[in-house]
Amino acid sequence: MTVLQTLKGTTVVLAVTGSIAAVETVKLAHALRRRGATVQAVMSEAASGIIHPDALTYATGRKAITRCSGLVEHVAYCGEGGEADVLLIAPCTANTLGKIACGIDDTPVTTFATTAIGSGMPVVLAPAMHGSMYRHPGVAGNLRRLRGWGVDVVEPKIEEGKAKIADTDVIVLHVERAALGAPLAGKRVLITSGACAEPLDDVRVLTTRASGRMGRALALQAYRLGADVTVVHGDAFPCVRNVRTSTAAEMRDAVLRICREEGADVYISAAAISDFAPRRREGKIPSGEAQTLELLPEPKLLEDVIAACRPVTVAFKLGWREEERARSLLADGVRLVVVNAPPVMGAEGGSFLFLTETGREEVSGSKEEVAAAIWSRLL
Repeated sequence: MTVLQTLKGTTVVLAVTGSIAAVETVKLAHALRRRGATVQAVMSEAASGIIHPDALTYATGRKAITRCSGLVEHVAYCGEGGEADVLLIAPCTANTLGKIACGIDDTPVTTFATTAIGSGMPVVLAPAMHGSMYRHPGVAGNLRRLRGWGVDVVEPKIEEGKAKIADTDVIVLHVERAALGAPLAGKRVLITSGACAEPLDDVRVLTTRASGRMGRALALQAYRLGADVTVVHGDAFPCVRNVRTSTAAEMRDAVLRICREEGADVYISAAAISDFAPRRREGKIPSGEAQTLELLPEPKLLEDVIAACRPVTVAFKLGWREEERARSLLADGVRLVVVNAPPVMGAEGGSFLFLTETGREEVSGSKEEVAAAIWSRLL
């Protein structure tokens, strides 16, 4: 499947400092380029002692900058009207973030950072250091100061006594969010995603083939666009608030609680919420014998969400022959109905039918591409 070109036309300066996590930057540069970005590497002397500049020259397709010359590269890229759109400092050591917080520029990386912050360019910083250094009150204070200046700090992974650099896909999401202008800034987005699992007995569940791929794609695209995103599901997606549920009843309770207590500007019902729940039996149903299941209907959630907080609503409807029933949802306050067929469940992509009050449109592609198309209809 095609990778969504979220950073097409964007230039990202990848500034690398002297952490052992610098070895991850070749992979990071490739990931940014796969999203369509032009990547220019800038390295401190300490970073060049860990990973050779030629490695990042190869990974970016542009000669890595290891010193600021008479060409004033820091201004050409990160000054007002400069070539770059985002400065990404990854990894960022405690030493470097302290210098940036104090306006000290004695390395190419800190000079680029001072210039970018002064010009108002988006800056994303991914710390990496030992845990004891990360817990130092001075380091914590420097991070607070940088956040106060609008620098986006990508939280590290706390593992094995270290504050390890965040995963590559998480860093890329932060860069995308910084680059896309945040058209959904200040908007609260609530999404249901994936399958529900209804207990049949103490061992078995009744569920569907829904994978949650579409919910994930919708949630991450909303994050890229600057929204405050909550996903109610049984999984865990990066960069968003995850509310874990299993059954349709749990999902219903969680969604309505969020709507009533917090509100939602946009609600997307992408989950395959159970229409029925079996009457649960105690213990384990014996094998080897025919069984009759009693299926009890579950209440519909969509109407209650619309009544609770009146969000802009997107509903999903399964089955190409459901177009007329799907269209009836538009009269109930739904902005967009997305109709898909059973083969799409669990797949990486497929064909979808978009229904609005003004017409119908067929959209095909990966679920990332379809999710981006859905959000483009809502902006």
